[in-house]
Amino acid sequence: MNASLFGVGLLIAMAAPPATRAATLEERVAQFGTAARVRMQPYFAAAGVAYPPTRVVLVGLKAEQRLELYAANAGGVLRFLRSYPVLAASGVLGPKLREGDQQVPEGFYRIDSLNPDSQFHLSLRIGYPNAYDRRRAAEDGRSDLGGAIMIHGSNVSVGCLALGDPAAEDLFVLAAEVGLPNIRLILSPIDFRRSQLSPGYTPALPWVPALYDEIRAALSALP
Repeated sequence: MNASLFGVGLLIAMAAPPATRAATLEERVAQFGTAARVRMQPYFAAAGVAYPPTRVVLVGLKAEQRLELYAANAGGVLRFLRSYPVLAASGVLGPKLREGDQQVPEGFYRIDSLNPDSQFHLSLRIGYPNAYDRRRAAEDGRSDLGGAIMIHGSNVSVGCLALGDPAAEDLFVLAAEVGLPNIRLILSPIDFRRSQLSPGYTPALPWVPALYDEIRAALSALP
């Protein structure tokens, strides 16, 4: 390389910003943990549940645009902690059936993983499609079910649940400290405890009413 080219290369190298390293889960918990616990503590105290709990149930209600948080300590019963408004979601009532339908899933799920470096601040990856979704798809002859459904920060979303950054921090830290195997997620078209589907609503597929009966029973069992 001649001297002039070397000088140009040196200037480019000096001007280029350093590559950013993706944050780890532990770093994000350290970064946001204190503030998240402070926000959550009054709700845990009011419910009589010690933090961190041993198990958590999240309930996403699509029509009401709300995510509810329930928790319990070892040997204790679930208690309602609080609800978070869903700031953005997409689709209509009915389960997610395929990639690109922009639907939020409906059914019973786990949280598969936590993303500390999400483009939407922080995110919890929903375990869609689950075994039930795959079984129904095989019966229907459907494929390409889609995936990468998240509970995340920010206030925009396509097929996911956007809760805003502080709520995402609360749930991210809580999930990390409770442990993903101890979290259950129910995604429902409506709050069956308080309302009914419109008489004109027609399920997309014949198995949907039975799924809704299961969701209705699970919601009814909650405090």
